[in-house]
Amino acid sequence: MATILIVDDAKFMRTLVKDALVPAGHEIIAEAENGNEAIELYKRLKPDLVTMDITMREKDGIEAAEEILHTDPNARIIMVTALGQENLLTRAIKLGVRDFVVKPFPPERLQKAAAKALA
Repeated sequence: MATILIVDDAKFMRTLVKDALVPAGHEIIAEAENGNEAIELYKRLKPDLVTMDITMREKDGIEAAEEILHTDPNARIIMVTALGQENLLTRAIKLGVRDFVVKPFPPERLQKAAAKALA
């Protein structure tokens, strides 16, 4: 069972991510609304996987992923993002993000991305 940190500024989206990953046997250990919270929770909890939205107030998902990966190059991060952010996704992949899932997503797509990132 993998421990997961869900990062998204929208509560309903955090719930959709949780509803996709919990039935696949994963444990959600924390949720964050922005990149600053994500970084703090990652450092404190060291989850096995982070699902990260790109567009958030305070600190976006790219900046947060960059900071987390700088602190822990082995961090496993999946970007969960809206369509039309391909340029940002390219940057995220170069930083070391493992995968990305486009919203709205079928639960199986997120489960598959999580399994791949955790392998």
